[in-house]
Amino acid sequence: MAPTASRRIVYLGTPALAVAPLRALVEFGHDVRLVVTRPDRRRGRGAGVSASPVKAEAEQLGLPVAHALDAAADVGAEIGVVVAYGRVVPGWVLERLPMVNLHFSLLPRWRGAAPVERAILAGDQVTGVCVMALEEELDTGPLYASREVEIAPGEHLGSLRGRLVEVGTRLLVDVLGGPLVEPRPQTGEPTYAEKLGPEELRLTWSRPAAEIARIVRLDRAWTTWRGRRLLVLDAGVVATEEGAGAAAPGSLDGATVVTGHGSLQLLRVQPEGRAPMHAAEWLRGARPVAGERLGGS
Repeated sequence: MAPTASRRIVYLGTPALAVAPLRALVEFGHDVRLVVTRPDRRRGRGAGVSASPVKAEAEQLGLPVAHALDAAADVGAEIGVVVAYGRVVPGWVLERLPMVNLHFSLLPRWRGAAPVERAILAGDQVTGVCVMALEEELDTGPLYASREVEIAPGEHLGSLRGRLVEVGTRLLVDVLGGPLVEPRPQTGEPTYAEKLGPEELRLTWSRPAAEIARIVRLDRAWTTWRGRRLLVLDAGVVATEEGAGAAAPGSLDGATVVTGHGSLQLLRVQPEGRAPMHAAEWLRGARPVAGERLGGS
């Protein structure tokens, strides 16, 4: 819907998922006075720096950009909008400029930096989006609106995140399109979504196949093969009973991998230094011999 009035906004965001909400606010006629984003990142040794996706979009839209939070309070805005900014906004800034936050979970479940990843890992069947009043504490603010989103069986992070951004963008535009209602307190037991470390994405084949499959759905799962990293881009549970016979976890039977409970079918992989490929193509080149296992040295 079209906003009843144009709001004067400061937008805080950094990664690609924060681009669509910024673009929508501009398209719906809001006056984005300033975009605050994380500083440019160095691309590699001596290779210069790259702007965040939000900064690149802001420059395309002709919007002013800053990296310091101090600037947010001094541009005559009436409200700040935060989408995956990546830093805690201090209380003194919130005292000068109230803010709303678009968060990708059904709060208070999965407060924190990785709500979509943690929902998949936990086997949640439903997640959602919330627009909340921002507080200095982590994701504790009262809610202006929320929407549920079902997680499709086997859905990967990229697909789910894309759908959440689409629903969340519409919800944010609706909330800001008229007078802000009185927000309602969060209810329920909080859970916390800490950022994932690289070791959490390493596949431990002694775990159950169902758990390993959920890690694969995060699109960055990895194991090792003959001492080199192998990304497992897609896989599916093919058996839920105990692994076959005396075969050790990580053992291969064609593209089927023995796990601590059940087995997993490799579908797409990416060997180190090569392009993604079907598991069958990788196996033709790898030619496993008896006793070799994924995850070994």
